[in-house]
Amino acid sequence: MISRLGRSIRARLTFFASAAMALLCLVTSCVLLVTAHSAVSDIRMNQMLGVALRVVHLVKRHELPRVITLDLRGLQVVDAKGRVVSSTPNLVGAPRLTTVAPDPYSASRIGEVCGLPQFSGECQIVVTFRVYAEAGQGDWYVYAYDPPAPWYVSPGVVAFLAGVSAALVMLTWFGVSRVVAGTLAPVNSITRKLAEITTGDGTMRVPVPDNADEIKALAETANQTLAQLERAMEQQRGFASDASHDLRSPITAMRTELEEAMIAPDETDWRQTGGRLLICLDRLQNIVTDLLTLARLDAGAPGRLEPVDLAELVASETARPRCKRIVTRAQPGVIVTGDRLRLGRLLTNLLDNAERHAENTIAVTVRRNREAVLEVLDDGAGIAPEQREVVFRRFARLDASRDRDAAGTGLGLPIAREIAQSLGGTLKIEDSDLGARFVLRMPVREH
Repeated sequence: MISRLGRSIRARLTFFASAAMALLCLVTSCVLLVTAHSAVSDIRMNQMLGVALRVVHLVKRHELPRVITLDLRGLQVVDAKGRVVSSTPNLVGAPRLTTVAPDPYSASRIGEVCGLPQFSGECQIVVTFRVYAEAGQGDWYVYAYDPPAPWYVSPGVVAFLAGVSAALVMLTWFGVSRVVAGTLAPVNSITRKLAEITTGDGTMRVPVPDNADEIKALAETANQTLAQLERAMEQQRGFASDASHDLRSPITAMRTELEEAMIAPDETDWRQTGGRLLICLDRLQNIVTDLLTLARLDAGAPGRLEPVDLAELVASETARPRCKRIVTRAQPGVIVTGDRLRLGRLLTNLLDNAERHAENTIAVTVRRNREAVLEVLDDGAGIAPEQREVVFRRFARLDASRDRDAAGTGLGLPIAREIAQSLGGTLKIEDSDLGARFVLRMPVREH
């Protein structure tokens, strides 16, 4: 049964609460029955003692009748010679039922006798009084018989306790079921909403209950997660849209070149056409390469971490000839922990971007403050503050960038920032008097 209830928290909690209440009622009923049995036994014993004492007084006053009617199961008065001289109607003519007597120094005795045929073999409580006679005449005995109180006291008591216990168990079942249902109602609402979100219906938010409890915290956390997921999905959709657009452009250009060449193949300069196709293929290759790099960075692909001297990195990466003059100011001994190839790609992307926007000069600076700092500054038009984060979006290209280099992929700066973040650093555009100033900050390797 528990295995069937295990699928429902409500049924399981209700079952265990009701079982606990049933056990509590059982224990309480047993305690009450023991207490009631003891009280009833004491009351009945006192009644037997009172009746037996009245008979003792009748014996002493010589007023004892032959047959005496009492509120007892039976009574016998035995004289000094052992003869039954008085009894209740049901024991008239019966012999002396027992010979038990009080201790020599006691006037009474209370005990239990079983197996008496006159009482169908049932056990009886026997109250015995010794009646002292005059000297030399012997003692008389008064025997009072009554059955002990049953363990259940009476059927009415058992019925009452059973009824109260059943009512409490049912009340517990109903109350706990309602309370748990009310508590889990927000959870059920969240579940239904998540099911709607899974099927694509409704907004990506779950209802937040009014009461400030753990379920409210769960709903708020779920909404935060869903909000991040929604933003990621929007970015993914935008990324896919931009990627398809950027991939479509060179493919369209290649198709146009081929279609024009096929219309008049004899008049086509295939060498020029092949050169233009190679340019489109180079752009496609650059986009695909950048996409693969971003995919590896997004997947958290580990790089080879090693000590990297930023001054040496700048020296090797700026040795390649460029169309703009590069001025370097590198403080030696600024060492970080990172992947040399990735850091080289980061610096190359920053230099490529600066080369497209610089008028004449690109300045590269390496210095150590409380952290390692690498700056790439161009003497171009700069980037407006409101667009400084836009350039780090994938496939985002400002109008000035499109005018200067139509072959750019729009992925160089996003890749640079992803590399910086993957190595525990930051890459931002900071204020400068002239041009765009890209600043990489990373923790310094101490040893």
